[in-house]
Amino acid sequence: MTGTLIGVGLGPGDPGLITLKAARAIEGAGTVAYPSLAGGDSFARAIAADLIPAGAREIRLDVPMTVAREPAQQAYDAGAAEIAKVLRAGDDVVMLCEGDPFFYGSFMYINARLAPEFKVEVIPGVTSVTACAAVSGRPLVARNERLTVLPGPMDEAELRDRIAGAEAVAIMKVGRHLSKIRTVIEGLGLTAQATYIERATLPQQVVLPLSEAPDTAPYFSMILLTKGADPWL
Repeated sequence: MTGTLIGVGLGPGDPGLITLKAARAIEGAGTVAYPSLAGGDSFARAIAADLIPAGAREIRLDVPMTVAREPAQQAYDAGAAEIAKVLRAGDDVVMLCEGDPFFYGSFMYINARLAPEFKVEVIPGVTSVTACAAVSGRPLVARNERLTVLPGPMDEAELRDRIAGAEAVAIMKVGRHLSKIRTVIEGLGLTAQATYIERATLPQQVVLPLSEAPDTAPYFSMILLTKGADPWL
């Protein structure tokens, strides 16, 4: 029999937000896999560090952060091949993923490659969107409102159209796109309704009105915008 690939959502960064089910899976792991910045540290491993058993085999996926898709795809190909060897030997592999495995999570790329051959279990995690809402103290949506999630790298014109037509918006992967996003929101007259959050739940957490946000933002930053079309008060 082959092993099971277990995708574990770790939440946005605070180890206290790892679910009990995720913690138990990590603590019982014989093999742990996780993505890392090529040549750098792994945020996913850092979140789960206190739960990884001593002596567990570790598989590191060095994923380059580039606009081009091919380098990252090659890294996932190589990582999936290494994980497959362990699964074929009959051992389970726990793959760590920041946030939730299937919500912009790196696990989805490994799942796509291995699910046709191996049994896969996915343990959901707290998403960055809900974490940012919690630390900002502002509800995301109310009653019949709809939430639109947008990636920061989106083309400026499309970003403007999507925000204009939305009721509540979460803009992820802000990073180097902050200036563009800020300009779009200002042009729509919605700055006063937008909140900037970076590194939610971590000691370095920052929560500010968008009007007071810094000029530069890290990759792990988000803007929440609520128009209040269906108020709850």
